[in-house]
Amino acid sequence: MAGNDQRTAGAYPAGEQYRTFVRQRQRAGRGWHGLFWGATLIGVVILVVLLLDITNDAFGYVALQNKVDPETLVVNYYKNKMLAAPHTLASEDDQVLASNVAKRPTAIGFFGYAFYDEHADELRLQPVDGVAPSAATVESGAYGLARPLFIYTTQQIMELKPQVAAFVYYYLTNVNGAIDSVGYFPTSAETITSGVDTWTRSTGLTPSTAQNLLPVAGDIMAVGSSTVAPITQRMADDFQATGDFRGTVTVESNGTDAGFRQFCVDGAADIANASRPMDPLDGSACLLKKRQPLEFRIGNDGVSVVVSQENTFLQGVTTAQLQQIFTTADKWSDVDPTWPEKPILRYIPGAASGTLDFFVSKVFGTDIATQPAAVLAEMLTTTVSSGRIRALEAQIPLAQRTPEDLAALIDAEILKPQIADSWSLAESIFNRTEIEAQTAAIPNAVLQFRSWVNWNFITSSQSSDPLKAGIATAILGSLWVTIIAFLLAVPLGVAAAIYLEEYSSGKSRIDQLIETNINNLAGVPSIIYGMLGLAVFVRFLAPITSGAIFGVNDQATANGRTILSAGLTLGVLILPLVIINGREAIRAVPRAIREASYGLGATKWQTVWNHVLPSSLPGILTGVILSVSRAFGETAPLIVVGVSTFIVVNPDSVFSKYTTLPAQIYQWTSRPQKEFAHLASAAIIVLLFLLIALNATAIWLRNRYSRRA
Repeated sequence: MAGNDQRTAGAYPAGEQYRTFVRQRQRAGRGWHGLFWGATLIGVVILVVLLLDITNDAFGYVALQNKVDPETLVVNYYKNKMLAAPHTLASEDDQVLASNVAKRPTAIGFFGYAFYDEHADELRLQPVDGVAPSAATVESGAYGLARPLFIYTTQQIMELKPQVAAFVYYYLTNVNGAIDSVGYFPTSAETITSGVDTWTRSTGLTPSTAQNLLPVAGDIMAVGSSTVAPITQRMADDFQATGDFRGTVTVESNGTDAGFRQFCVDGAADIANASRPMDPLDGSACLLKKRQPLEFRIGNDGVSVVVSQENTFLQGVTTAQLQQIFTTADKWSDVDPTWPEKPILRYIPGAASGTLDFFVSKVFGTDIATQPAAVLAEMLTTTVSSGRIRALEAQIPLAQRTPEDLAALIDAEILKPQIADSWSLAESIFNRTEIEAQTAAIPNAVLQFRSWVNWNFITSSQSSDPLKAGIATAILGSLWVTIIAFLLAVPLGVAAAIYLEEYSSGKSRIDQLIETNINNLAGVPSIIYGMLGLAVFVRFLAPITSGAIFGVNDQATANGRTILSAGLTLGVLILPLVIINGREAIRAVPRAIREASYGLGATKWQTVWNHVLPSSLPGILTGVILSVSRAFGETAPLIVVGVSTFIVVNPDSVFSKYTTLPAQIYQWTSRPQKEFAHLASAAIIVLLFLLIALNATAIWLRNRYSRRA
């Protein structure tokens, strides 16, 4: 009655006071609601920033630089085969080759078209795959041994140096009349007209006003292809002979690639001679130097395959026949049974000849992936040391390997690609031109877009080479350690929770001590658990954790720094969390369930086992999920108890050395090379995926048991 009077006396607000009270509570509720959503939004933003950051580092362009250029490897292999073939004469003098082929009915050779043209009365041209070299077939590319020839300059150069503009115009308008004398094919009139149109747009002049540039004085520097150099030199001599040019044209023959680098990167040349079109990497290097290359096609080249006029059986060859003729075949009948059973006399350009390089690249190809298995195996045996070959043969004989396996071995044993530079995803998207330019300045570098998260990364072990490094050993170590921690903490933690909630009165000093220790241990820093594991599991229990007591004698783990020690340490670390969450879940089971069970005559244990534990299992699993996730992501305790920072052997027992995924990430992030930062980001993505997969499985189990309950 007194309590009722107290309530009536104003223990609860009424009237305006009540409305004020309600408004205050509503404001407080809105404030806490806003704080909750603000905190959630901040958490989401932080997570998104984290995901964007690791994704940015896990993908992007890399510049791969091989120790040995793959095209050079293939070309040199076939060059050596051709030069070493029986009945072969190699000479840098094409006149020697032409005269020797002309004198021998069973001889065959190849060289520039100009030398065939000079000896056309003694030599017979052989069509290749049914196509003979001519101005039309070479221009169109129908002839397999044809290649276009170019010169390059820029609008800025022609504006700053009128002598270059005048020379390029003279070059374009006169090259077709002189190129035959140099030994090459003229390009079409349409191609020349297109080049003149490009020149007109760049200079602002027309063919009728081009003479306004003359007379002109000044020096010109041309660099690049040794094939185009004779044409440029001829045009320079003719231009100087007109009397309208007072200066010097220096023609430097250093190869197309070197010429592009000197023209684009160094910016020291006015004209680049080229026997191939400028590729995007070369063009990007020019753009980086604010040079917009202008391309002018000035002619064509066709390497001619010839025999003597006295040869009566050869009326054309295929590419496959050329491969046999110049390498493996000894007699003509080895190539075609209808041909004479006489030795093949081969006359080819010398080892230093660019014509030989071009012939090999066109006839045999330069892509390692397209080469036969026997060729790939021979490349390995002739390049790799005999000791290494014996080791590879001991694994799987080379003769039994597939072309794909042999190509992979060549990549690992000979090419040995290294990362010259790498870029993030954002840089790859927004700075591609600069990246291509930087790659073009690196000799033999190839630009590739790389996903650092790939199957090879997941299945490979640790390596000092970023291209080969993987996380297979770390994943296995993490799973081993987490499973041991789970097996220790979950049964023991759930049992302790049942005891403390269902059997303990909480009044004895032992029970109070246990509860106090559990609550305190839940807040202890993880590094302290590492010290505990070092003292107890690594040192005191070393005979057990090293496996010595079970007859395992491994000197590498005799000190107790094993998977078992790590798992037990993490098990102790998450044990308080399992107990606390388990107690809360058990405490949430309604008292009525217990009383109903007792009323039906069940014992206390029957009640706990059949009713309390199943009802509390979803809550217990929630705690287990949080605890195991923490164990899977821990690093500090493992560093103390002896996690390996570099290990390439997968663990095969609880007494093995180990590393874990978080430790591997930590090790990579501490290295200065940015490639290992890419690897760390890729490993973080895998770690997050594994955590999500493990948690999703646990949540599915929790929900399943919750539905049953």
